[in-house]
Parts: sequence; C-alpha cells; structure tokens
Amino acid sequence: MVAQAGPAGYPTTLSQSPYQFKSSRYSSHARVLELLPPVTNGARVLDVGCGPGYLCELLTERGYRVTGLERAGWGPPDGALGYTLIDADLDQRLPPLNERFDAIVCADILEHLRDPAALLQQLCCALAPGGRLIASLPNSGHLYFRLVILSGRFPKHDRGLFDRTHIHFLTWDGWRELLTGAGFTIRTAIPTSAPVGLALETQASAAAIRAAEWLSYGLANLRRQLFAYQFVVEAFRTAKE
Repeated sequence: MVAQAGPAGYPTTLSQSPYQFKSSRYSSHARVLELLPPVTNGARVLDVGCGPGYLCELLTERGYRVTGLERAGWGPPDGALGYTLIDADLDQRLPPLNERFDAIVCADILEHLRDPAALLQQLCCALAPGGRLIASLPNSGHLYFRLVILSGRFPKHDRGLFDRTHIHFLTWDGWRELLTGAGFTIRTAIPTSAPVGLALETQASAAAIRAAEWLSYGLANLRRQLFAYQFVVEAFRTAKE
C-alpha cells in the first residue's frame, strides 16, 4: 500500500497500482465527475475497473449508490469504503449483477481489454432505462503520440499514452466506431488536457504546471483530434427502431 498526499476532498490511500487520481481541473477524472454531480436520490453507478477506488469513494460521498468492479487483488487495499466491491475479470465477462445502473463509468479501462466491444455490449444491457455510459478514452492521435511514432520509436511506459498494458491504440474515429458498434449513441465528447502535473511531478512550479495544462486544454478544444490527451464520452443506449 502506498499513501500519498492529495488535495482536499480527494482520497489519499492508493494500492500498488501505478495509476493515480488526476486532480487537474482539465483532467479526465475531473470531467467524469462533472458529469456526475451530487445527487439526493441515491442513483446507482457502476465503476468498471475501479482500481484503488478513488472515483468510487468520491461518488459515494456525492450521494450515489456505487458498485465497483476490479480484478481480485487489484482493488482498494483496505477494501470498499461505503460502496460495494465485486471481483471481476473483465476479459471474461461481467459478473452477475443484481440491478441495472443509472450510470456506468469506464475510466481508463477499455484500452486495456482484449475485447472491449464484447464488454460494452454487456454493459449496454446493464443500463437502466435512460441510463448513460461515461467513458474516458486515450487519444492515439495526440500530437505527442504521432511525433514519437514518426521518430521510429514505440516506448513502453508504466502509464500514459504508451502504457505497456494498453492493447488498443485508437484515435477518435476508432473509439466512435467501437461505441456505436456496441449499441451506444454518443451525446457528448469532451477533450482533456495532457497531465502535465503528473508528467513533471516536482520539476516545475505549480503556476507553470497550471499554465501548461490550461494551454493544453485550450488547444484540445481548438482541435481535439490532434491535441486532446483523452476524450470523456457520455453515451446512451441506441434506441431500437
């Protein structure tokens, strides 16, 4: 278990996972949370591939009834805190779920799966009427990714666009085709900035990091296919004619 200091209101206890909560206001996690504001009706949320449980904890605090899915031994080190945690091998199929969900979150998980289309089709059936899918998806069309490939390299990193555990490297068109083919209609697609703070860690001042992330986000909004680090998508089950 690794304990890390985090901003006020964010979980600080992480497992051995190399992935961290991205607290920047322009990050994928911030955009996911914007789409899930506080509620009073106990709406049901399924967090697919919840990892250490940082989104599960925050959504529970916001009034949601949360279920997290994660591989055995990869979930929160101290167990679920206020939510339900189910062991699941997402490369097999969804485990039995006793309810349907108002929102299903796939944050940084689909690119790691052998057959994300099969999982998405199962998730489509797990949505309650009017329910929505919220997914964050890496952009392999990002300028950095293109330049590295153009240089003749394909590095393997612990996280990021060249994460060694990524199986699928898709641009926006590829993600759109995957989602629509699995039975979803995309309503919104929000670009995110590059995680400059995580990349530089303590090598730059907080003000410089904020400025760099602001610039990255501005460029992503101007031309998302080239400058968006990730896409945060809100999608609904396609209505059958």
